[in-house]
Amino acid sequence: MNTRRDFIRNAIGMSGLLLGGSFLVSRCGNPKKPAKDAGESKKPVSCSDLSGISPEEIEKRKRLGYVDETPIADSNCGNCKLYLPPGKGESCGSCSLFKGPVEVNGYCTYYAPLS
Repeated sequence: MNTRRDFIRNAIGMSGLLLGGSFLVSRCGNPKKPAKDAGESKKPVSCSDLSGISPEEIEKRKRLGYVDETPIADSNCGNCKLYLPPGKGESCGSCSLFKGPVEVNGYCTYYAPLS
C-alpha cells in the first residue's frame, strides 16, 4: 500500500528527473551560435582598413600615436610585447592596447621591446 509519504517522495524524484532531462535536452544540439561583435565580424581588406572599428577606438589609436610605418628602425610592432601576431589566414596582427588591424612594421608611443 502506498502512503502519502511515498507518493510525495516519488513525485519529487520524478519532477527532478524531468527537469534535469529537459535541461540536458535543451542544451544539446543547439544550432544557433552567439552573434559576434560587429568589430570582430569584419576582416580587414588591408591593415589600414578601419571600417569595422568604432570612432572611439580610432581616436584611441591616434592618442597612442600608432602609425603604419615605424620612424625608428629597430622599434616596430613585430618586436613589441603588446603585439598579437595574425591568426591563421589573416594578414594583419593586432595590439593588446587597442582594437583593429596592426602592421607588423607599425609603431606607437607605448612600444615595449621584447626582452
